[in-house]
Amino acid sequence: MPKFAANLSFLFTEQPFPERFGRAAAAGFKGVEYLSPYEYAPAEIAAWLRQHDLQQALFNFPAGNWAAGERGLACLPTRRDEFADSVELAMKYAVALDCRRLHCLAGLRPPGAEEAELEAIYVANLRLAADRCASIGATVMIEPINSQVDMPGYWLNDVTKALRLLDSIGRDNVRLQYDIYHAQIIAGDLARTIARNIDRIGHVQVADNPGRHEPGSGEINYTYLFDLLDRLGYDGWVGCEYRPATTTEAGLAWLSQLTG
Repeated sequence: MPKFAANLSFLFTEQPFPERFGRAAAAGFKGVEYLSPYEYAPAEIAAWLRQHDLQQALFNFPAGNWAAGERGLACLPTRRDEFADSVELAMKYAVALDCRRLHCLAGLRPPGAEEAELEAIYVANLRLAADRCASIGATVMIEPINSQVDMPGYWLNDVTKALRLLDSIGRDNVRLQYDIYHAQIIAGDLARTIARNIDRIGHVQVADNPGRHEPGSGEINYTYLFDLLDRLGYDGWVGCEYRPATTTEAGLAWLSQLTG
């Protein structure tokens, strides 16, 4: 059975962020992830992880001004210095939290930008991030995010594109973050895509479709896909990045059924 990590940006949001760590541990999770740790000191978060015997599975590089609508910096031609600084900040947190998976958000397509320029900037930035993160033994994740429903204008919005970019980046410590919910909306064909690319997948995330609620609430056959991950020997984390239909605890029956 996969290792499940609670995404604390989505789950247990009935409580303040520091209290979500204890709630996740009490619900049976062994790991946590979230969008951003940067609102808190690294030592604070590290203490919460130790207190509740949790592993930090993943977090994102700084995404720019999230409140203003920014969704990453990696493809933005005018933000290269800021991107380089964001890598250094993420590495500082990664060392403090003993986290070795960092997701690099691509960003929104700038109006009027040429695709070739955006791709060149993105590849160069990912190579920089990979080379710096290699010094702490960390892997950089790239995640296709659907632009049809959840993030209009997101530049890295296709699984095939992401796989091609992995080839262009050419770094062993850059891998695919395969969010099954986004992949279902983008193109479907989930099982064959996972099987063909399992050696390139470094992190998996889940939510059902439609609604982005708990596994088992929609059209995706998660029992089959979790079994497939086991058969393929996937030993990474599965991040639970879904919006509970009611409360987090009320929607966790799917997890108890899988883990007994």
